Amino acid sequence: MDTTPFTTRPELAGTFGMVASTHWLATAAGMATLEAGGNAFDAAVATGFVLQVVEPHLNGPGGEVPVLFARGDGRHGVTAPVVLCGQGVAPAGATIEAFDHLGLDLVPGTGLLAATVPGAVGAWLTLLRDHGTLPLESVLRFAIEYAETGHPVVPRVSATVASVSAHFRSHWPTSAATWLSADGDPPAPGSLFRNPVLASTYRRLLDAARGPSREAQLDAALSAWYSGFVAEAVDRFCRGPVRDDSGRDHAGFLTGQDLAGWTATYEPPVTLDWRGWTLAKAGPWSQGPALLEALAVLDGVLPEGRTRRAPSAAPDADLVHACVEAVKLAMADREAWYGDVDTVPTDVLLSEPYAVERRALLGTHASTGLQPGSPGGRRPQLPRHVLAAHARAHAVSTGAGIGEPTVAPTGTTRGDTCHVDVVDRWGNLVSATPSGGWLQSSPVVPELGFALGTRAQMFWLEEGLPNSLAPGKRPRTTLTPSLASRDGVPTLAFGTPGGDQQEQWQLCFWLAHTLAGLDLQAAIDAPAWHTTGFPSSFYPRETTGEVVVESRIGDDVITELRRRGHTVTVSDPWSLGRLSAVSRDPVTGVLRAAANPRGMQGYAAGR
Repeated sequence: MDTTPFTTRPELAGTFGMVASTHWLATAAGMATLEAGGNAFDAAVATGFVLQVVEPHLNGPGGEVPVLFARGDGRHGVTAPVVLCGQGVAPAGATIEAFDHLGLDLVPGTGLLAATVPGAVGAWLTLLRDHGTLPLESVLRFAIEYAETGHPVVPRVSATVASVSAHFRSHWPTSAATWLSADGDPPAPGSLFRNPVLASTYRRLLDAARGPSREAQLDAALSAWYSGFVAEAVDRFCRGPVRDDSGRDHAGFLTGQDLAGWTATYEPPVTLDWRGWTLAKAGPWSQGPALLEALAVLDGVLPEGRTRRAPSAAPDADLVHACVEAVKLAMADREAWYGDVDTVPTDVLLSEPYAVERRALLGTHASTGLQPGSPGGRRPQLPRHVLAAHARAHAVSTGAGIGEPTVAPTGTTRGDTCHVDVVDRWGNLVSATPSGGWLQSSPVVPELGFALGTRAQMFWLEEGLPNSLAPGKRPRTTLTPSLASRDGVPTLAFGTPGGDQQEQWQLCFWLAHTLAGLDLQAAIDAPAWHTTGFPSSFYPRETTGEVVVESRIGDDVITELRRRGHTVTVSDPWSLGRLSAVSRDPVTGVLRAAANPRGMQGYAAGR
């Protein structure tokens, strides 16, 4: 098998600025913002708003976004990474008792019951206010234009609308009015699609952005969204029952008061030092620390970097097996320990003694069953549903795809998202993973032109767990951007859509780049894999126990993985992940960028 690194595109290099995202129009909007004199924060916000319009099956204004960033000073590198949390919380009325009263033991994956406070717009506006330089109009104009005058629909949007069109017609008339033609047809791939109601919402936000300074104007826009016309429309709409995954109609818990009481917040990231790098992730209200734990376990198993010989794009069976088994251990700890609580033993989970303890569990054959650890001697507790679902492992096949959501006719989706990375000539770095508010997740709010999110489906309706549902609490999300430092200087931002697979596809990229020595584009292009040997974060929370690999990984590797007891599903050669990445050399100032060719949507731009 030829192990020479193959790249579909060149790694971009320049000195002015770089933008990479999951859609070319969003990337172009970000680059145009840099060219207009904006910085990386301005460009990231412009890109994020365009993604709401052009990838509506993957994110929207009713969704959420975690952001990792570092500020540059243009001379001596950048400041330490910071997390901006745009993950909304559970409504005041969303309690385990309330769901029990409705006869539900899982939060439905569609409809209004799963709505949390929509945090994406709040986070984007906060990032722009605190770290950007441009007024709201300058970064929002691209999204308004594409919503108002139209944008060519990508095939996956058409397919997603088609898959839920009958449900729209029968149960969600506001979504039918937005997404289906007068004849009830979904938009054709490549056709020009307009959402004038959403454009009007953006324009109303601009109209509200009045004040004596740029910061005051953005505060006024935030107030309009969370205490003004948007909050009022959301409150009214959530009072009316709509059909959800339970097969029944339910009203939502979300109120205008819930929106008024929420703001995006800053917090320090969780980090791991790994072979000269420091990798930063959001805290255990995300799944971010799972990648760090997997790397800590692998540190004593993987060989040193291959810098003394030609870099190779071909992972061998030893590497894939070790990664799969380490990920299973990290994800078992995710299920037992992660949540929006102060008691998560993150320091212990990422400590060297704990990594040694977990590393001892790595065997030569595939493991079965969840194996959460006992950090600090504490006994792990798994949700009852997880135990039952894991017992049904292999009963349901997830299949494989490029990270686009698997959508049922009722709108149930295994979830997916978008991603954006930006670096500018001053050394500012931004990595963000917007998601939620999918067009298939919930009916369109008719006055606003967008749907609410369903992130509360990730809570457990069982008392006493780190991720148990409670008012004002963040669900343990799958959204997980990354920012890495070298010698204490942040230099690399990357991430991917993919639900539970996000950490795994980022692991593939990370090892290809840092261990195999591939450049950003070659590392993204390298064959990818993942395991489903742990419970899905999405309704109905099943476990399947597969190892999914791109066929390019090679027959010999696939045969050896099966010999080791893995249930291997071979996916199409270019099907797993939608990564993007940007970097900055702190010595030379050279900027680099790359984006995923899979799905033919992601692009990088720069100069």
